[in-house]
Amino acid sequence: MIEHTTCVVVGGGPAGAVLAFMLARQDIAVTLLEAHYDFDRDYRGDTLHPSILEIMDELGLAERLLQLPHTKLDKITAQTPLGPVEIAGFARLKTKFPYIALMPQVHFLEFITEEAKRFPAFRLVMGARVDELIEDAGGVQGVRYHGADGPHAVRALLTVGADGRYSQLRKLGGFQAVKSAPSIDLLWFRLTRQPSDGYSLMGRINQGHVLIQLDRGEQWQCGFSIPKNSYSKLRAAGLEALRHQIAATAPEFKERVAELQDWKQVSLLSIQADCLARWYKPGLLLIGDAAHVMSPVGGNGINYAIQDAVATANILSAPLKAGHVSVADLARVQRRREWPTQTIQAIVGLIHRLLPVALESNKRLIGPNSNSPRGNSILAFMLKFIRPVVERVAIPVIAFGISPEHVEQ
Repeated sequence: MIEHTTCVVVGGGPAGAVLAFMLARQDIAVTLLEAHYDFDRDYRGDTLHPSILEIMDELGLAERLLQLPHTKLDKITAQTPLGPVEIAGFARLKTKFPYIALMPQVHFLEFITEEAKRFPAFRLVMGARVDELIEDAGGVQGVRYHGADGPHAVRALLTVGADGRYSQLRKLGGFQAVKSAPSIDLLWFRLTRQPSDGYSLMGRINQGHVLIQLDRGEQWQCGFSIPKNSYSKLRAAGLEALRHQIAATAPEFKERVAELQDWKQVSLLSIQADCLARWYKPGLLLIGDAAHVMSPVGGNGINYAIQDAVATANILSAPLKAGHVSVADLARVQRRREWPTQTIQAIVGLIHRLLPVALESNKRLIGPNSNSPRGNSILAFMLKFIRPVVERVAIPVIAFGISPEHVEQ
């Protein structure tokens, strides 16, 4: 079965869904192919940064989106031996949305695609696994995929790969990436959140580990750092060894770690970071993690993926309507988004390089007793000076990214 459209977008994540919505609202025929039969993945990025909320507002969606269940992260807190200490707040940001909205990504994607269905130009195919590019001498002309009812081919003026860090279109297109080497991996799991816990985002460095806690209502979604490529060794040591490490890092979880009864409750995120030398070839463009895999530090993945989508719609809508998308048009998208992406990747890369030093210094300065007078004195001194820097420099970058995009009307 051969189908025809103006643009086929492969990957129903944040970048693909937002791009498809933005094209369909301009009456550009777009088919969105999602390999799975639903959007429900465990431990996907749940953060909607102020830059994303501003984009949703410009699209006329913010008010309805924020009617969905979510929590608001308006400050960053460090859990220390001195107790919870606020590191920085978002109140100084010049925006209608001085917070990060924490919303399960499945709800965000369902919302965007349901809104897109209002436009006749939009078509969504779930369970569509792309296995081949349609190519001729002029470049990529679409894709072949297997759906629930068998094989299909969809021909399009433009094919966009927005299929994430394990991009099939990246492989099929033969793209080459420049990779970096983060020093840690991350384990995701959930533990019960008690009312006395307070605070919406907490983080700490203790006992050689980083622990991040995201408020998900009745639960904490926790990210626990482990040395790069050490997961198999940790798993061989048994779940009790992991529970012990978590409890040592966060003593208040000493009883709650018993909730982890099976390795199925723990998800490994192998931290990667790379960027394609070229994001496009004739008829094909990659965006989001398909073009540049982002470290989870700072929640940059969803932020930069959606901004890629906005830039793509802004730049390519007119060529798509005109019926001709040139290689020069695709190159404009990469030029627009490449330097913000590489800049934030350089900043995060520096954090990754400094992290092992920080973890080792933490162990040496504070020692095995995380509540030692010496450790508390050092910590109090550091916290006195860190907040102004974080609020003035780090918070705006976390909230908006580098060179944020806006919807061109």
